[in-house]
Amino acid sequence: MLATKPYLTQADVQKILDAADKHAAANNWAVTIAVCDDGGHLLGLIRRDGCAPVSAYIAQEKARTAAMGKRESRVYEEIINNGRISFLSAPHISGMLEGGVNIEVNGFTIGAVGVSGVKSTEDAETAKAGIAAILYVTFKNTVPEINSPTGATESGATPATITFADFGLDP
Repeated sequence: MLATKPYLTQADVQKILDAADKHAAANNWAVTIAVCDDGGHLLGLIRRDGCAPVSAYIAQEKARTAAMGKRESRVYEEIINNGRISFLSAPHISGMLEGGVNIEVNGFTIGAVGVSGVKSTEDAETAKAGIAAILYVTFKNTVPEINSPTGATESGATPATITFADFGLDP
């Protein structure tokens, strides 16, 4: 029997883009949001008004890096910043900056979201807000929280906090 795995549908991609765009708009951030599949192939992109054109390239590379590496792109930035500059020669990945977040379902990385245009931490926050539209959202009291299957990302980073308003809901 052949193995099966989950994958991103076009409807999923649109939900991610819409939620990330809404989060960016709420913060008045001019960013580019890219969504790719597990092989790093672009599935959808939004470049918000006022965002630098180069961000369209950077966001795609952050998403590709997170998808192909099966981890947040921030991990690679930390490796390089901690002195392992030889990692810059790693093949097929060039978005080694914070802001790319992989999407994991049942142990499979099914794609990633890359965001570029504001501070790297805000890029990652926007990516996580987009991912929250399709995955790991639970409601506790009045604030939805993003939860990974293990409770934290591989590197121990805390997921972004989102609100009902991020989903167009009125508590």
